[in-house]
Amino acid sequence: MDLQLSGKTALVTGSTAGIGLAVAKTLAQEGATVILNGRNPEKVAALVEKLSSEMPGAKFRGIAADFSKVDDVNNLLAEVPEVDILVNNVGIFEPKNFADIPDEDWMRFFEVNVLSGVRLSRHYFPQMLAKNWGRIIFVSSESALQIPTEMIHYGTTKTAQLAISRGLAELTKGTNVTVNSILPGPTFSEGVGDFIGNMATMNQVSVEETEKDFFKNARPTSIIQRFATTQEIANMVAYLVSPLASATNGAAIRVDGGVTKTIA
Repeated sequence: MDLQLSGKTALVTGSTAGIGLAVAKTLAQEGATVILNGRNPEKVAALVEKLSSEMPGAKFRGIAADFSKVDDVNNLLAEVPEVDILVNNVGIFEPKNFADIPDEDWMRFFEVNVLSGVRLSRHYFPQMLAKNWGRIIFVSSESALQIPTEMIHYGTTKTAQLAISRGLAELTKGTNVTVNSILPGPTFSEGVGDFIGNMATMNQVSVEETEKDFFKNARPTSIIQRFATTQEIANMVAYLVSPLASATNGAAIRVDGGVTKTIA
């Protein structure tokens, strides 16, 4: 299926690994010019070179920015003044007991997970409305609906993303601009792979057995009973940012393997 992304420019934040990298590669395969982003300039530059070599014909640029620093965000906006597609993917998480989460952590999580998307959208959204075409995606989480007790601060920021996404969508009435969010569930990223591998080694069982046990005991509501792949998440994002998804606006789309036990 041609997703009609040729000629579009997409900025994917937090795209040097995990879901962000999978989204960036998928959009590039569909013909978009993709701007990769990470905190480390050398890592970003090396990734642009690597992907350009591995994917002949694909168009990549790179820009480093730490979204906890306003100056970095302003520099990014100066370097990338206009995009057609914005994927607000960057995010941080950390399990911590609620009573042990200081104000500084709450502010840091809000700064990176929420204000990153606010600041970028505030810049690009009016341009999209003026052009009468654009796509904004917030990569939220099923944790927005099922707040994890071990990461209440993280879950709160993911819920906030849903509110911002829906509010922006309301401002697109009668235009060809859409704003949506996606809610991934447990996804097999590099960090998850390391976690499962370490658990398997510690318990002296296979990775496959460890994954099966994780879903039996830690995520029993999962219907697929496995981790989603980053590519499965990227496939949904690629569709939502395409012209083919023109009737999907203001939605929170689950890609959670059925973990969330509600029908609406």
